[in-house]
Amino acid sequence: MRALENLKILDFTTLVPGPFATMILADMGAEVLRVESPNRPDIVRAVAPHIDGTSTAHGILNRNKRSIGLDLKKPEAVAIAKLLVGQYDIIIEQFRPGVMDRLGLGYEQLCQINPNLIYCSITGYGQTGPNRNRAGHDNNYLSLSGLNGYSGRLGERTPIMGAPIADLAGGSLHAVIGILAAVNQRHISGEGQYVDISMTDAMFSMNSLFGSSYLAAGVEPTPGSTYLGGGSFYDYYLTADNRYLSIGSLEPQFFQALCAALGDNSLLELGNVESPETQKLLKQKLDEIIVQKTLTEWVRIFEKTEACVEPVLTFSEACASEQITSRELLVDVKNYDQGKQQQIGNPIKMSKSVPRYDSIGSPVGLHNKEVLQELGLDESTIQAAIDARAFG
Repeated sequence: MRALENLKILDFTTLVPGPFATMILADMGAEVLRVESPNRPDIVRAVAPHIDGTSTAHGILNRNKRSIGLDLKKPEAVAIAKLLVGQYDIIIEQFRPGVMDRLGLGYEQLCQINPNLIYCSITGYGQTGPNRNRAGHDNNYLSLSGLNGYSGRLGERTPIMGAPIADLAGGSLHAVIGILAAVNQRHISGEGQYVDISMTDAMFSMNSLFGSSYLAAGVEPTPGSTYLGGGSFYDYYLTADNRYLSIGSLEPQFFQALCAALGDNSLLELGNVESPETQKLLKQKLDEIIVQKTLTEWVRIFEKTEACVEPVLTFSEACASEQITSRELLVDVKNYDQGKQQQIGNPIKMSKSVPRYDSIGSPVGLHNKEVLQELGLDESTIQAAIDARAFG
């Protein structure tokens, strides 16, 4: 038995936040049916590279899901979507506020069909507030949350993350948490509810550690001022071969181990002083030491030392690392027609439930026929919907 195999989810989302959320839920057993436009394909389907005509990004974000193509501008398509709501008790969508209402598929409208419905909306700014209908992307949400305001180094351009943090940590993961919390409350009360996920809200909440200094004490966090953001020796250091070594030896026992491995106990005195000037001097000394050896040499020095020092790996190096392979984070997933594709596996390890990897993301509308048959529609009704171009 898989942990979420009793959940049935209609997924109206595109791009990254919603698909990553439903991928996690599908991996854990939920039945997910993507409702996609046959005329305006998800942009992720165009993201290179493509293997056998399928985007690798689409392949992972939409694995374990079926797809039905519905042109929701057609009344016949909306009617089919409403029939599906009778069988699926969770909806996730990420249109701008009001779009699903205008299509006749808003929360209040669909609750008339299924009173136990859990309906999750992911947007950049939420369903209320002055920005509710404003366009935005990951870096905009990070910026307006205040988080970018003290990230990076003083006097330098705000850094761009390698992954869409607001989409994934803000939208996807909070949606999963919100949906599962609503499922638990429905188990207790018998009632569904609406879940409003704002990626900006989620990012704002991640100011909890350093934003608290401003809220309670009036101390504004700025670039390079926090102990995890450049205000201490906690940083990345250039090696002799132009690679980087991460040093996070903040606790006394780890800092002592760092100094011992470097063979320079004179650093101990600097590490015990928290003033910005002393921390800057310590970083300069560490810069001078670390640049003298290659990354491989430093890895050998620190591999048996508990000093919170690790190499900055490329993605391919991470894939080949013993830590990643031993945790079985690379999996082979069946293509929807033939062959397999290697993907990143589900990171959640459970003792009595294992994730599934049935197939990569499928073409739009691949499962139209079987889904319509499951609804009990006769051939004449299906043909009428086809004639009305409900499926594109």
